[in-house]
Amino acid sequence: MRIRTLLASLATVTAVIGGLALAMPAGATTATTPFADPSKAPGGNFDLSVWQLQEPVGSPGKPTTIPSSRLQGSNGFQDDYFYTDKRDGAMTFWAPEKGVTTPNSNYARSELREMNRNGGAADWSLSGSHKLQATLRVVSVTKNVCVGQIHLGSGGSSTKPLVELYYRANGDIVLGTENSPEGGQTLHNVGHVSVGKTWNYTIGVSGGDTIDLTVNGTTTHYDIPSSFFPYKQYFKAGSYNQSSSDSTTNGARVGFYGLTVSHG
Repeated sequence: MRIRTLLASLATVTAVIGGLALAMPAGATTATTPFADPSKAPGGNFDLSVWQLQEPVGSPGKPTTIPSSRLQGSNGFQDDYFYTDKRDGAMTFWAPEKGVTTPNSNYARSELREMNRNGGAADWSLSGSHKLQATLRVVSVTKNVCVGQIHLGSGGSSTKPLVELYYRANGDIVLGTENSPEGGQTLHNVGHVSVGKTWNYTIGVSGGDTIDLTVNGTTTHYDIPSSFFPYKQYFKAGSYNQSSSDSTTNGARVGFYGLTVSHG
């Protein structure tokens, strides 16, 4: 893949959460953004009707999943791995280095998987316009955490992601674009934010063949190889830890202040 263009984007970013719009300066570094109600479960502050949660617990190779119906509402699901931060209302994901993983990964995650409002798994074609927008901060991370993905859905046998957005412990923000459904990833440095500071991203697809990434107001574009064209896609967001050990106290904790999905 090659970077096609680089341009400055908007001076402000707006996150919409259940009808509440939060405007923040591009590149904002506010430690906390108290717009949500800390007394509510994440489903009381965020529209979780289009998400399913995967947690780092369960049986080997079969992590526990929480359906959208249990996530929604002020009294919706929350636990030690997915909860509202009582200080600022952030929807918080905790993924320790030791946890239950999927069969195709060595890393634990507390992560949302995009769903349709009718309860089925989201599985959209590359044609059209698709966007995942987030305002977040990485509270802590041992080495590296993935905070957003475009993942391959139906259309073939690959279980690879098309795109992964990583946050490194040194504050670097790195985009990983998959070279083909068989594997191989190209890394692109796309920003830098200190641990604990708020930032924002938009991961999108347009024109059927282009990945659009905006981080703190700066947008880059990447070609999608034709080998991905038969596949449909879906979004993921949360804390997908990229390191493993026997520790249940080391890991990646990520708080989201805005999270929306749009298709057109």
